[in-house]
Amino acid sequence: MSPRRRGRRKALGQHYLIDPSVTAVMVGLAAIGQDDRVLEIGTGRGALTRDLARSSGHFEAFELDRTNYLATKDLGLDNLLLHLGDAFSDSREFDILVSSLPYSESSNFVEWLSGHRYKRAVVLLQKDFVDKLLAQPGADGYRAISVISQISSDVSPELDVVRESFDPSPKVSSEVVVIRPRHALSTDDVRLVKLLFSQRRRKLSGALKQLGLRSREANPDQLSKRVQDLSSSEFLEVLGLIERDV
Repeated sequence: MSPRRRGRRKALGQHYLIDPSVTAVMVGLAAIGQDDRVLEIGTGRGALTRDLARSSGHFEAFELDRTNYLATKDLGLDNLLLHLGDAFSDSREFDILVSSLPYSESSNFVEWLSGHRYKRAVVLLQKDFVDKLLAQPGADGYRAISVISQISSDVSPELDVVRESFDPSPKVSSEVVVIRPRHALSTDDVRLVKLLFSQRRRKLSGALKQLGLRSREANPDQLSKRVQDLSSSEFLEVLGLIERDV
């Protein structure tokens, strides 16, 4: 790959996983059963795709980049149904998801995944982003995406991945996580969490008033807390009390 083309891929956030030991661990963590519907988001150069094709009888993948799509198609994997397009715009059902997607798409991915029902997802993410997903109320890294993730899933870090496992090598550390579903969120739930967090330094009562949101009787202790100090379980309670437009 020319330096110019390599630079373009890097600018797009595409660091291709090339370490077979990492792909083997990811496929092992996926624990794919004979009847499981497997989905991969972002095939890249196909390192992970090849291993998944050996393990699954019901395998589909999405790739947004046409060059990567054609390279994956050229692998000649007979049991792969490959789509050129955006998986986040698709409502396809799946049991197991495995992905090493561009880190710039991590937040979009978590929001999208929060609305799905599935068995587990095995995903390679930037370690700093994983820390945000696991951050607790009041911590610097606690964000709307932390709440969305913690309401909708359990995230378990499984493997630190060295930078040399990618081409080109990223400047950040990476981590394989296993995600298991808890409570599916609607797109409106996600919107409200992000809206409330835009007022994160206000008390919940003030944030609701500022945003023009009406709610049924809430816990006074919760109303007196700053939004950034509410736990994910408290957020879930609040979401159930906010009046929605029908």
